[in-house]
Amino acid sequence: MIKSMTGYGKSSTEKGGTKVAVEIRTLNSKQLDINIRIPSFLREMELELRNRIVRTLIRGKIDFSLELQTDEIRSASEINRTLAKHYFSQLKTITDELALKSDIDYLSMILKMPDIFVSPEEEPGEHIRQLIMAATDDVLSKVEIFRQQEGGILEADFLKRINTIKGLLTKVEPYEKARRILIKERIQKHLNEYLDGAGTNPERIEQEMIYYIEKLDITEEKLRLKKHCNYFINVLHKEDNSGKKLAFVGQEIGREINTLGSKANDADIQQLVVLMKDELEKIKEQLFNIL
Repeated sequence: MIKSMTGYGKSSTEKGGTKVAVEIRTLNSKQLDINIRIPSFLREMELELRNRIVRTLIRGKIDFSLELQTDEIRSASEINRTLAKHYFSQLKTITDELALKSDIDYLSMILKMPDIFVSPEEEPGEHIRQLIMAATDDVLSKVEIFRQQEGGILEADFLKRINTIKGLLTKVEPYEKARRILIKERIQKHLNEYLDGAGTNPERIEQEMIYYIEKLDITEEKLRLKKHCNYFINVLHKEDNSGKKLAFVGQEIGREINTLGSKANDADIQQLVVLMKDELEKIKEQLFNIL
């Protein structure tokens, strides 16, 4: 079964005064693009988290965010004194330059500034690590389920549109029979007009007819188009992570449809070709979202 690159999952767990909340959002992308947002003191876990994400989600634009609330960390938080003094100096300078009142509560303002609270650089305890990994594995599982569900919807849509293309291809046959007769008559007429009919070499007429009929023959294009459609369905059912492969097959389908339209030189067949192209374009739009 195919999977969509669109996914979402959220998980939270709490134990011993520590609460971990993990959220993952994924979108389509040609390459793997991971954005990880975690507290600074957990940075040494980033590589391990990234490896888990890659093994499970493989490809796409992935936003991973982790929030941690724990009494242990809050008690260890300290004010960044150097940064606090810098903020105070800047605020005091601005106050003097603008001649503002002097009873401003600078401390309240400073405590709301970015990065004013810091935690000692220390490794998280093993119980915190276990909670984070458990929450991460749980949310990855939820994202996978979401992707599979979205993929199932897309797979049904692909099958419907590919079968529509195959159905339109079968409608070409009746028009092609009439088209062959028309081409033959047209070539005969033109040869008679230019060569006055009388005295014309029958072999020459036959050669000209064979040349143009072969040039305008669409038998191979129909056969290849049908094979490509069947191969698309086969890949859809039997191969995992087949988004790129399906895109390549879709290009081949488009190539045969275009050739069919250019060689047909028939208004009725051209109408069928337009309908095929419309179905294929809708498939291509969705293929960008397939893993």
